[in-house]
Amino acid sequence: MSAHDITDPDAQQQLHRRLAKFNATRLSPGHPSPQWQDDLVREHAHRVREGEFLEALRAQVQPVASACAGNAAHMVNWFESLAQTGPGQHHPFFDWLESEASLAQMRWFLTQEAAGEAGFEDLLAYAQVKLPPQPKLECARNFWDEMGHGKQGAMHGQMLEQMVRELDLHPAIDTTVWESLALANTMVGLATTRRYGYHAIGALGVVELTAPGRVKKVAAGMRRLGLGGHASAYFDLHGALDVSHARAWMREVIHPLVQSDPVCGQFIAEGALMRLVCGARCFERYTHELRGEQGGAQASNGWMGSNMPNRIEATAC
Repeated sequence: MSAHDITDPDAQQQLHRRLAKFNATRLSPGHPSPQWQDDLVREHAHRVREGEFLEALRAQVQPVASACAGNAAHMVNWFESLAQTGPGQHHPFFDWLESEASLAQMRWFLTQEAAGEAGFEDLLAYAQVKLPPQPKLECARNFWDEMGHGKQGAMHGQMLEQMVRELDLHPAIDTTVWESLALANTMVGLATTRRYGYHAIGALGVVELTAPGRVKKVAAGMRRLGLGGHASAYFDLHGALDVSHARAWMREVIHPLVQSDPVCGQFIAEGALMRLVCGARCFERYTHELRGEQGGAQASNGWMGSNMPNRIEATAC
């Protein structure tokens, strides 16, 4: 099985289920074991598969991202433009969720999203290690928001879990489409691997930038189906809060990092595009599963294959 073959869904399903189970284990607190050396051998094998997948995904976005190193202000402008021109943006699937999806279809979507949630606060904690003071402080402010300012019920992860319980959803790795698992595996791989430290910054920042428009439509669709209140609170919160997070991320994290080290701009751009490509593949798969059709070229911006389309080249720095 090759991590490079994104055209083989069976291989991708097998790969990402294995990686998702590996990530669930390696991110959880464990106990000392006399088999720790054997555990390291198994971990190495998983990390190699993870690296092969990430490098294949990275190779797909490099031609565009390579043009983004340089002036910090120019980089920020390009990054902000991803909210309009990036892969998967303005996907019609979310208009459909808002206005047409049935309760069963909405529940399926929410189950997939919950199963593929990597835990933004934990990813943020990994990504901020050894950053310079200004970006680190912004990560800390963002983390404190994710932690509900010290109140358990207001923690964003707890709000998601509350929605899962209230709607009686049953997210599980073995019942989740590989595209959703791949998105989570990408985010975990970038955040926990220091050679991808700048990639993680790009991936986390683009989540803050692009999420508000989508989650507002999800929340509206939930209310239409009678799932408002506590059930939709997680999406309502991110529809508003992530707007200010994105502005601060551009100003306090990306701009100073690129200004200090222009080369890192390419890696930040790669990480952002890797996250958006994974999201676009999810939206395509969700559309196919729930509507029995492909999302269309507008939805994916042509990023579903291995070649760089002309439209995307126009968005390069």
